[in-house]
Amino acid sequence: ETGNTLNSSSALTQLLLCHLINNHSLKADQVIDIGILGCSDSDGEMMYGLDGEELAYADFNKKEMIYPLPRFIDPISYVEGTYEQAVGDQQVCKTNLQTARKVMKDYPPEQDAPSGVMIYTRDEVEFGEKNTLICHVTGFYPAPVNVSWTKNGQKVTEGSSINVPYPNKDGTFTQISRLQFTPQLGDIYSCAVQHLALTKPATKIYGVGPAAFCGVGLTVGLLGVAAGTFFLIKGNECS
Repeated sequence: ETGNTLNSSSALTQLLLCHLINNHSLKADQVIDIGILGCSDSDGEMMYGLDGEELAYADFNKKEMIYPLPRFIDPISYVEGTYEQAVGDQQVCKTNLQTARKVMKDYPPEQDAPSGVMIYTRDEVEFGEKNTLICHVTGFYPAPVNVSWTKNGQKVTEGSSINVPYPNKDGTFTQISRLQFTPQLGDIYSCAVQHLALTKPATKIYGVGPAAFCGVGLTVGLLGVAAGTFFLIKGNECS
């Protein structure tokens, strides 16, 4: 999806679905496997994750499963029919949504603004080579957030997507938006995050400067389930 309208109804929808519809978690030897099914009146979402990382999600526009991990990660795929199952689950989800709305209509909302927003590239930057910008948002409640992108001050929607809100251990959520782009020297990109608890968008800037083509890379690592997800940034100076 390219974004969600921020209002109490959509936030409540995401919250209920992430906890009530199809959220299963298996924990053994500190390994956590999770699947989240979600829907609204107009949209549907299905995501699988492992140890805080998004492994795959259903793209109902492209009609296929998407595997967003970087290319250097060992490839993973789900059994044939996984996407079709996600499509079939949407009708059940929307039926449950109507029931949940009636039960929770007077529930007082709690609100936590995002505690962290980061912008980085999926792969090492190479001039003129297609890449993906990632806007990582975490620590917010309720879900979802709305993420918008700009390039050189102009709004960009083509090539953008946003994943299913991912529950954190403390009850808050993490959500990741992606933008397909081709790095060109001097371009400036931004991601702006909107949430019910924010009075103004939280914005992060990414500039394609000379250093980007001197081997600046981003390594994404998971440092233990108990500690949560940390992103390690490694940079090489130009000689």
